[in-house]
Amino acid sequence: MAYYRQIGEVPPKRHTQHRGPDGGLYYEELMGEEGFSSDSSLLYHRAFPSALVDSTEWELPDLTTEPNHPLRPRHLRLHELTGADGVAERDVVTGRRLVLGNADVRISYVVAGAASPLYRNGIGDECVYVESGSGTVETVFGALPFRAGDYVVLPRATTHRWVPAGEEPVRAYCIEANSHITPPRRYLSRFGQLLEHAPYCERDLHGPTEPLLATGTDVEVLVKHRASTGIVGTRFVVPEHPFDVVGWDGCLYPYTFNVADFEPITGRVHQPPPVHQVFEGENFVICNFVPRKVDYHPLSIPVPYYHSNVDSDEVMFYCGGDYEARKGSGIGQGSISLHPGGHSHGPQPGAYERSIGVEFFDELAVMVDTFRPLELGEGGRAAEDPEYAWTWAGGRRR
Repeated sequence: MAYYRQIGEVPPKRHTQHRGPDGGLYYEELMGEEGFSSDSSLLYHRAFPSALVDSTEWELPDLTTEPNHPLRPRHLRLHELTGADGVAERDVVTGRRLVLGNADVRISYVVAGAASPLYRNGIGDECVYVESGSGTVETVFGALPFRAGDYVVLPRATTHRWVPAGEEPVRAYCIEANSHITPPRRYLSRFGQLLEHAPYCERDLHGPTEPLLATGTDVEVLVKHRASTGIVGTRFVVPEHPFDVVGWDGCLYPYTFNVADFEPITGRVHQPPPVHQVFEGENFVICNFVPRKVDYHPLSIPVPYYHSNVDSDEVMFYCGGDYEARKGSGIGQGSISLHPGGHSHGPQPGAYERSIGVEFFDELAVMVDTFRPLELGEGGRAAEDPEYAWTWAGGRRR
């Protein structure tokens, strides 16, 4: 995010001495993307950011996937994945269940009531959509309050932990990239400012406002990272608490964006999915469908036209309202639809006709389109509705 922020105490010139009240030096750390060639921030630590006293294996949950074969559209009921049992002890990091994934992106779901361990994803950025609940994400950059409807965007290697608030558990839809997650390039000027035609602007992005300092010794940090065998986990023990940053500045940091601040783009006839885009990563995009006025041509058909995903798989997470195009399919709040490349899809029977004359859609959904085929994870296999593929044919299966 090429949007400069300065938090806490930083020296007037980078890469120069920065001393505390006792005269001791703070330790400067550059956190940057793409080597030294893209966005970065400079953080000033009270202790050595590289210090370790132990490193052991962290056994990750089941991350295996199975191909969508034979090819079919899928309906996954995520609310069936996690009941009331164990929610109070479950956390947003270690409690995730993999729903769908490929080499570019992994989608997980979790319902959690406990604070997570300190965690760092060394593979790629994370974009977590908060379906319900509230709390704080404590990070090395500072604290980020979150609420229902927030996207929480966490750059790769940001040490953080999730702390739910109150009695309501946090329902989190976790999108983990193997790359960085940014606003779409077409929304940005060549210098990185969000342009006038973008459906949101910098005022809608909320980063930390002050340093978050903590103390402690021999503190555990869970790290997800790459190995030749795939994705693995390591449990670091660091001698001093990593939340020791007295100040930082730059253009790389975590932030929240609430879906209610997305201004929908509408037209006289049905607009294609790219107008709903909010973020992009390598070989995938993230869109959101929000409550909005719909097509106002006198002969318009407001629900989507049938379309073939020639180059992509389409994943829709239904998280609010009443989704017109899917009525009669069994899909409801907490559902995912997976419409794979190679299969034509569109409204359920009757939705095309019912939408004529409709002026407003009260719906909320988060969509991920990928440009490599998605496979089913353990959570996706456990939550599948096996009858969905046949609903366009009235439920008839030969």
